[in-house]
Amino acid sequence: MAQAVELTGQKCVACRADSPRVTEEQIASFHPQVSDWELLNDNGVMKLRRVYRFKDFAGALAFTNRIGEIAEDEGHHPLISTEWGRATVWWWSHKIKGLHVNDFIMAAKTDGLFE
Repeated sequence: MAQAVELTGQKCVACRADSPRVTEEQIASFHPQVSDWELLNDNGVMKLRRVYRFKDFAGALAFTNRIGEIAEDEGHHPLISTEWGRATVWWWSHKIKGLHVNDFIMAAKTDGLFE
């Protein structure tokens, strides 16, 4: 059984085309820490998605910008859709066409920005 790893304290590592995708065991360990995130299969590519709600566009935009700052710091970047009252964030690793531990780390860090 995989040890529980505190995701928010982890740093992203460079992901290469031959980097391993997370295993089912890792997903079972990591997902409870980011339980508000949906695990989605998007045309065969596993992704994490969460919709964050705000009272206006300015709040959603400010949150989007904070995500951009941590994404730059970590060298791992999401897809973000910013609209009036919400920001939808997707994490997955393009190079491996699926989920890497980095995606769970960044989902946890994104949640930390929202709290």
